Amino acid sequence: MDGRRFFLITILLAGSWFYGLAQQKPQYTQYVLNQYILNPALTGIENYVDVKCSYRRQWQGLEGAPVTSYFTIQGPLNKKDERLTATSYPMDGENPRGRYYWENYEATKPHHGIGLQVINDRTGAINQFSAYATYAYHIGISPRTSLALGFGAGLINSSLDASGLDFGSGAPSDPVLGGGSKLHSLHPDFTAGIYLYSGDYFAGISAQQLIPQKDPFGTAVSAGNGGGAGSGGTGGSASAPNFFATAGYRFLLDEDWNLIPSVLVKKVAPTPVSFDINAKLQYRYLCWIGASYRRGDGFAAMAGLNISNTVNVGYSYDYTTSGLNSVSYGSHEITIGLLLGNKFGDWCPKNVW
Repeated sequence: MDGRRFFLITILLAGSWFYGLAQQKPQYTQYVLNQYILNPALTGIENYVDVKCSYRRQWQGLEGAPVTSYFTIQGPLNKKDERLTATSYPMDGENPRGRYYWENYEATKPHHGIGLQVINDRTGAINQFSAYATYAYHIGISPRTSLALGFGAGLINSSLDASGLDFGSGAPSDPVLGGGSKLHSLHPDFTAGIYLYSGDYFAGISAQQLIPQKDPFGTAVSAGNGGGAGSGGTGGSASAPNFFATAGYRFLLDEDWNLIPSVLVKKVAPTPVSFDINAKLQYRYLCWIGASYRRGDGFAAMAGLNISNTVNVGYSYDYTTSGLNSVSYGSHEITIGLLLGNKFGDWCPKNVW
């Protein structure tokens, strides 16, 4: 292994260790398409069963960079909304998400929702697999505004593959990893959230990783990274609660165009508060483009297409402005959605846009 490659992998491992100590949860760009991945209160928010599959490759070209994939499925129980038109197909020239639709938007009827999240996140030699069952209750609190409360409970399996660690020639290694073993740690986790939504705006607060856990691989990883403060060998916690706050507003520009600016604020101790600023421009119910700015990290461009009232797809490209842009080609993320049991024939969401 040449010196430059070894240096990059060492920096990446150190970065992934810091990521494990502070940020914890995977990073997404297209959470604007699936806020459920951040907030369990969105469980069952629409009239159909919403399925999402996503794949994200971060810092393309950098060996050992994060790769994240997830599968989510969530839907309502006994939701009793009524359609506004006699047929699920719009009249010629009519936009089913146009001015008339939003002027007649009504708050949801009281109902429950259930869902499942399955997430796999790999960074270098560290892999984290998690699965959560979620529940939410939705109720209208005014003619146009609804409130949802939700929570999720699940398990996180963390693993460390010793064969993915290179201590360098002559460097001391942890005796636990001498045989190239694979370490595992399984622990419970809990998430919770609240979500306020209407035909014009949304706002939510959520928390993930509410059950702190000690670092299971402190000795091994600190050896691979050259030691350092915060390793589990010092008794530090490997996980801290992740807090998210989201808000957005829908501007109806004309009969065919909607503009939705939004913001995401994140806090994970002991790191500073970070935020994303997003803008999404949607044409009718068919397609959209968007842009995002992530403080201290970079920019992203997004686009999506509703192929039918059953299938939709979104893609995003992130350009980092940090020092990593000299060794990576940016980050790619693709999300595919399925609308199952879509009895009203909706091409786009009513409550999450």
